[in-house]
Amino acid sequence: MSSTNLLGLPETLLPDEPEVKEALSRAVGFDVDEVLEATVKDFPTSSLAWATLADRAWYRGEIVASYAYARVGYHRGLDALRKAGWRGQGPVPWSHEGNHGVLLALYMLRRAAEGIGESAEVVRLTEFLEGADTAAIPAIEAGGR
Repeated sequence: MSSTNLLGLPETLLPDEPEVKEALSRAVGFDVDEVLEATVKDFPTSSLAWATLADRAWYRGEIVASYAYARVGYHRGLDALRKAGWRGQGPVPWSHEGNHGVLLALYMLRRAAEGIGESAEVVRLTEFLEGADTAAIPAIEAGGR
């Protein structure tokens, strides 16, 4: 299922981040935290890097840290979307690999907001994600990263 674009707005397609993905692929074994932090330092504008760090914090039970990392990824994503011509609405398709970082950051922020009881933020971010692409949440929850 994909988002229906009733407004006729153009899709926003962000560039892929192969160098970030390569750096993140090294985050295995005992040095995961070190690699993730180094990746964020090397690519501070990458929503994908911040979303991955947020996800790691979440699974360690560090909900507030996850929220903070995801918030940074969200803002970096907004910057990237605007730079790509996005004007606050319109499709940001999950099917485009380059959009995964910003959509993951939105999802991680939504999850962490729910974790700290920020229900109004959960509603807003759910609407944002569904407005970007109705396939994003199900794909992320199915492990389609």
